[in-house]
Amino acid sequence: MSLICLDGRRMGWLNTRERFEAPEWLRGIMEGKGGGGEGGSGGGNGGEGPREPKQSSVGPVAAGAATGAAFGYESQEDDDRDEERIARDDQMMLLTKKMIQIRSLLQTIGQSETLTLPSIVVIGSQSSGKSSVLEAIVGHEFLPKGSNMVTRRPIELTLVNTPDAHAEYGEFPALGLGKITDFTQIQKTLTDLNLAVPPSQCVSDDPIQLRIYSPNVPDLSLIDLPGYIQVVGRDQPADMKEKIAELCEKYIQQPNIILAISAADVDLANSTALRASRKVDPRGERTIGVITKMDLVDAARGNDILTDRKYALRLGYVGVVSRIPQPSTGLFKRGNGNITSAIVKNEHSYFSSHPTEFGPEASVSVGTTNLRKKLMTVLETTMASSLKSTSEAIQSELAEATYEFKVQYNDRPLSAETYLAESLDAYKHSFRQFSETFGREEVRSLLKTELDQQVLNLLAQRYWNKPLQDLNTPLPEADPLSELPKADPEHPLWTLKLDASTASLTKLGIGRLATTVVAKALQAQVDRLTATSTFASHPFARKAISEASTSILKDLSYDISDELEICIKPYKYRVEVNDAEWSHGRENITGVLKEELRVCEGAVKDVENEVGGRKRLKDVMGFIDRVRGGQVVLEGDGVGGAGGFSASLLRRGRDAVFLRDRADIIKMRLLAVKSKQCANRKNKYYCPEVFLDAVADKLTTTADLFLDAELLSKFYYSFPRELDAKLGHSLSKDDIERFAREDPKIKRHLDVVKRKDLLEHVLKEMDALRALEAREVRRGGNRGASGERKRKEGGKWSLF
Repeated sequence: MSLICLDGRRMGWLNTRERFEAPEWLRGIMEGKGGGGEGGSGGGNGGEGPREPKQSSVGPVAAGAATGAAFGYESQEDDDRDEERIARDDQMMLLTKKMIQIRSLLQTIGQSETLTLPSIVVIGSQSSGKSSVLEAIVGHEFLPKGSNMVTRRPIELTLVNTPDAHAEYGEFPALGLGKITDFTQIQKTLTDLNLAVPPSQCVSDDPIQLRIYSPNVPDLSLIDLPGYIQVVGRDQPADMKEKIAELCEKYIQQPNIILAISAADVDLANSTALRASRKVDPRGERTIGVITKMDLVDAARGNDILTDRKYALRLGYVGVVSRIPQPSTGLFKRGNGNITSAIVKNEHSYFSSHPTEFGPEASVSVGTTNLRKKLMTVLETTMASSLKSTSEAIQSELAEATYEFKVQYNDRPLSAETYLAESLDAYKHSFRQFSETFGREEVRSLLKTELDQQVLNLLAQRYWNKPLQDLNTPLPEADPLSELPKADPEHPLWTLKLDASTASLTKLGIGRLATTVVAKALQAQVDRLTATSTFASHPFARKAISEASTSILKDLSYDISDELEICIKPYKYRVEVNDAEWSHGRENITGVLKEELRVCEGAVKDVENEVGGRKRLKDVMGFIDRVRGGQVVLEGDGVGGAGGFSASLLRRGRDAVFLRDRADIIKMRLLAVKSKQCANRKNKYYCPEVFLDAVADKLTTTADLFLDAELLSKFYYSFPRELDAKLGHSLSKDDIERFAREDPKIKRHLDVVKRKDLLEHVLKEMDALRALEAREVRRGGNRGASGERKRKEGGKWSLF
């Protein structure tokens, strides 16, 4: 069966393109639409490869020239192939390109061996010239170099022919470094990635993926492995030789093609690469032998090696020199330029000088150009033979993925973009609900609670008892608080205390305090909404949301706090309270004092539990009361303990005495606030608690009105828009994908969807190739003897 066979009447690229009934994707490649962009689509990115730096139209001549460049010909003028052969070579490149693209897509689906198209695995000892062969194929020095073992990881090298491109570049898909046109930088990156494997581990099976796009390379899929070693150095792990052998054996299993590199100056019986290949491929059906350094042995010896029958390989041997000529030869100048031409000229110079051993009549294959052609032919044939089984495996995997998609996810499609959009919409909806319930009343409650605490602090500072510092007898108070109900209203002490307390409250910095309290409450609510939303499992989103709210609140608070201070400035000099305000303050402060009393009594209970019970606490408190009352005289200050009580017990006893006295004062002031004397606002000096509460209420009223109009309304407007900016417009596709995959459940869902879509896409592409083969089979039945003869002359070109 023949994929593309033209008889003598159908010659040339133009006729082939007109008569060839190819699928749409292949026609696009042939018409020059996919030479660059399509050529890069084999990297597992959903079929969309990187665009070339510069595109140009390509016709029959350009296509032929590109083919010549890929095969190693310098120009179309030097190409001695007939037009029919050129067309077939072109189409072989195009079909191989498509199959390599399919292989790359299969790599993104999974690591299952059934979903893998073959690659060419390069093996050889460290001194066999393995790197030189690969660099001759690529046309650049790009592999790691060093005195010690540098290659420690497999390098999965995908070569993509881009006939209409004017630039050569490489990409590391997993690193996201973009296009690298400097091959010295590619070499440095490969070296760093390999040396990242610690010497104690010696080798790793974690591959490095590298793609090289160039009009000078054929479409190939290669895997470079660490070179075999014979002797382990003193500074190397004892099992390094075995680990390298195990790694290589893993990769040279079926269906991969083995490229066994051996040096001409080493007997084939001692070739480590051939011994390893014979172990997994005893009949030599998928091994290509490459003999390097052909110029180091005499021509007759080189011919014997290439025609060796003792270690026969069905795919044969290819002899190469592949050594880069030194600058003194004048063939080229070292740099970042392509070295293929120089290598081909150097090989041609050597092999042509020995026509008997290496000429056309010698029936041997020599030169990098022939090696390229053989690799392309063998890879295409091997890939084709694997397509049927791979297609069946894909159908099985697709059925499994479809079943999982239906059962676990109810056929619900999902993408990272839709997941982010739905999550963002749900979060903004929750925020809108919060904004509708958090308004001026809630702001007032927050501020009043904060100012009530400030009032209690001022009362404690100027009216109530102080904590006990020691056990000394306290000095008698000149005007105790218990005397306040009977005090002279003109007494300067009580007037000074109330005026000083009022000034402290109004000059507290209400603007900054109120703004900070409300901003903290808003931030806390944002954090709560985030913790209960789908963003809870996304660190990146949590950080973005927190930064958005913090930034807005910070910017708003800076100006609003100053403006609020200006609004409450009149209260700093004089505060007038009417009867309604006095009555409301009296009612509110009663509740505040009761709550403070409850806290004090609860604190006493806590001390009881700490010291071991009420009786024990009562004993130590009684001792402290007797000492402070002068009934017991201590030698010293009792810091180290006294009266049979330890120092820590006395300290907790002093705390309990303080709390008890504080509770007694609060009870007394509750009675005072409820008395008829405190029912009249004119008696503010007798009832400082009521007056301070009324002042706090005035400050709260002014502040909550201003904050509702300025802080809340502006925050509610700005925050959703800032969310859109941080979690919507500014995110790249990679950021959105990374965000969605932070949630394990969503990651699993996305993986199933992606796997299913990719399997469907790959199966469709493979079905197109199989349909193409079926049409060619039908055509082949109608071809005459001339066509049959040409097929025999041109070789076997069948996909299946």
